[in-house]
Amino acid sequence: MSAPRLAVTPLRLALGGGALAAALALGAALYAARSGGNSDVCAAAAATAARVAPLARGEVAALQVDPAPRPAPALAFTGPDGEPRSLEDLKGRTVLLNLWATWCAPCKAEMPALDRLQGALGGPDFEVVALNVDTRNPDRPPAWMRENGIARLAYYSDPAGRALPVLQKSGEVVGLPTTILIDRAGCEVGVMKGPAEWASEDALALVRAALGRLQPG
Repeated sequence: MSAPRLAVTPLRLALGGGALAAALALGAALYAARSGGNSDVCAAAAATAARVAPLARGEVAALQVDPAPRPAPALAFTGPDGEPRSLEDLKGRTVLLNLWATWCAPCKAEMPALDRLQGALGGPDFEVVALNVDTRNPDRPPAWMRENGIARLAYYSDPAGRALPVLQKSGEVVGLPTTILIDRAGCEVGVMKGPAEWASEDALALVRAALGRLQPG
């Protein structure tokens, strides 16, 4: 399923790809200067945002890139092993955090693409973290994944319902699915509010840019 074409920021409407990249690069420099350079944990993430912004197009055009990234909200959830986990535990790798539920039809429709993205680029430097937010029938989400061939994504869950209210309060989530691109330092680079074709060439190029891989490989 393709990303919505109407959820485009005013900045993207006003600027072409090259001009947008230049504007974001300037924003990165100003942000770093404002924050005292390397003293701010997310100052370096502004350069990642500048690489990613021109590639928020086509199937991933609705990704809202923040030219001055901030720390991702503190989220607690349950890991694939059933033990407590948090976003803090995932620092050191770039994360595509996707919030989904079995009662959300668009969420389920994009899960195969997220699974293929994990298969294509997942590894020590990158992970698709598909966080299920169902709070009832805890056996249903993993069963649905098995039944639909979602084999590459680890099963992250939030049966206590802790993560969604945090993200709703901070404004990242207004509905499902929502996907957040987080850099290796734990800084929020961009947000996709709605579904996207995450296995498309557009999405692969965008994630590679976030990883600093400007060429496929």
